[in-house]
Amino acid sequence: MRKFTTLSLFWVWALVAEAVEVEVKTATLPVLNDGELSTVMDFGLACEAPRILTGIVVDTDGTTALSEVEEIQVVMRRSAGDLMLGSSRALDKIVIMQGEAELPKGNHTCSLVVRMKKGADLDHRVGLQLKELVFKDGARVRVDGVEGWEPSRLAYPIHKRGQFECHTFRIPAIARANDGALLAVYDMRYNSRRDLQEHMDIGLSRSVDGGQSWSRPEPIMDMGEYGGKPEKENGCSDPGILVDQRTGEVIVTACWTHGKPRTHQWVGNGSEPGHSIDKSTQFMAVRSSDHGKSWSAPENWTQALKDPSWYLFAPAPGNGITLADGTLVMPTQGRDANGLPFSNITWSKDRGKTWTVSSFARSNTTECAVAELSDGTLMLNMRDNRNRKDKGETNGRAVAVTQDLGKQWEVHGSDHGALPEPVCMASLISFKGEEGKHGLLFSNPHDKHGRRKMTIQMSMDDGKSWPKPQHILLDSKGGAYSSLVMIDEKTVGILYESSAADMVFQRVPLSDFGK
Repeated sequence: MRKFTTLSLFWVWALVAEAVEVEVKTATLPVLNDGELSTVMDFGLACEAPRILTGIVVDTDGTTALSEVEEIQVVMRRSAGDLMLGSSRALDKIVIMQGEAELPKGNHTCSLVVRMKKGADLDHRVGLQLKELVFKDGARVRVDGVEGWEPSRLAYPIHKRGQFECHTFRIPAIARANDGALLAVYDMRYNSRRDLQEHMDIGLSRSVDGGQSWSRPEPIMDMGEYGGKPEKENGCSDPGILVDQRTGEVIVTACWTHGKPRTHQWVGNGSEPGHSIDKSTQFMAVRSSDHGKSWSAPENWTQALKDPSWYLFAPAPGNGITLADGTLVMPTQGRDANGLPFSNITWSKDRGKTWTVSSFARSNTTECAVAELSDGTLMLNMRDNRNRKDKGETNGRAVAVTQDLGKQWEVHGSDHGALPEPVCMASLISFKGEEGKHGLLFSNPHDKHGRRKMTIQMSMDDGKSWPKPQHILLDSKGGAYSSLVMIDEKTVGILYESSAADMVFQRVPLSDFGK
């Protein structure tokens, strides 16, 4: 007997000898290339009576390079500690793991896990499917292939919880320097996952091989014990990154809160009107003239940019852009004179010496991403607080366009409905496809109710439509903040908060969209 359901994931059930029920949960998960174990799928065993499991058959079809697979395991999750049911190296298409494992009557949760060689090629895939379970009494449970299954994509873990003497990394932003290096920036949250105010710096990892490997994280914006206050009262957060395509200069922006322990800049008086560092969260920037190898001291742009009547003005995490005419544009956000949130852009026509703040694109929105469309129009894609309550057909990202650098804004046709969200930061970039065709790529947790189903979507009509065949699911269990970058003309990279690690990087060929 088999039953199929289609909720957020696919499920397959099989019943053998009226005594064993197997539930296989097929999930799309990033597989880490750091030489540690990664979960490929979870499955459950329901035994009507005690059984002894003696064999597990795994199909490796879809794995690009079996030589990169160090080990495959099946692990039973138990409160008293995990129990390994089988282990084997992947030497052929079919892997048989043997041994004996006693399964008491009842339900058992198991995982199929894999260990890849450290440094395994990110362009390779890992295809592992549970095919059959064999029991000592001769009973066999066969599991057919699951509709929609695809091999897992490899991922480089930028940070796992507690690494580099840092509790958590959050808030990714990524860009490609003019020398081809990839620059990943993020919050280094030393003590906990919590937002400002806390001890946190803006960190950087750099890759010179298209994201296959990354340098050790280093802080590039650290306010130390400024003003006699401890580091936990001088936190920097929410980085944005912009590469001037004309000069090669890289600018990383972030917000800095001085003092104000146990506050949040988006709540109450966590940030207040005025420019004083004792009242208002500050708009900060650092610069690099050597493609991210070294960085300037922090610059404070608050007085130049923030209307003193506003409670907050801050960079939006993610990436800025250089327009075709050389104009630099950053997505920005804030709280107005009434403390209400807004999204907008900030731009410069003199290589970042001076900046102009646009009008508000939309109220009750915050973190946003900007991209240039095929006709030079700018699109601003915004996190919308209305979606906290709206889980119906009008749930979706707020989208506006401007033809005059934000003096006037118009609601785009994809507004509220085309791009569902659970209320979370997202990423939007443009690219030139085959024969110079203009395209857009968008990433976010593609779910109305929770930060899961991290997905990249492609649009080839300036965001009017986002066809389902051009969606690529990366992480069905997790995914929160993300940032996209074109590694080269054929490959997109994504830096995001995942279920497998605090932050991972993955490569996706453009040719994979639409398959």
